[in-house]
Amino acid sequence: MTEITEAADRADEPLPKAEFAFPGPLRDQLVAAILDGSKTSTTGLVVDYEHEGEPLPVVGERAVVVDSDDRPVAVIEVTGVRVVALADVDLAHVVDEGEGDETVAQWRAGHEEHWHGAEMRAALGDPDFTVDDATLCVLERFRLVTDAELPDQLPEP
Repeated sequence: MTEITEAADRADEPLPKAEFAFPGPLRDQLVAAILDGSKTSTTGLVVDYEHEGEPLPVVGERAVVVDSDDRPVAVIEVTGVRVVALADVDLAHVVDEGEGDETVAQWRAGHEEHWHGAEMRAALGDPDFTVDDATLCVLERFRLVTDAELPDQLPEP
């Protein structure tokens, strides 16, 4: 397991966009869970970050959460980041994803369905993409930033 705790000093740059799942019902569900406070963690795949040429999130980094219509709806701040093998995802992380999963096996089945889906395989450019126990996952914890903490102007979608 790798613990990532360095804060990035990017105060001059506009906030990056945080997109949960692909636009549609799942994204709408996840955004609603962020807004109601039940979702405080998320899981990404290292391979996805690498494919997109994106750096892994860092503690202290803020991002604008967008809905399925690409409208800004909230700001979150990263409070923790770990890179672990899929086999090592723990129940606390699973529960904090706020999707109602009560076991790691239940969570994994749902996530594998997403990761093995046509949209994800197309996004990665690999029609045969699959995960296994050794697949590296980015376990991100975050908090919802309150209105009082928000910048005066958010970036346009």
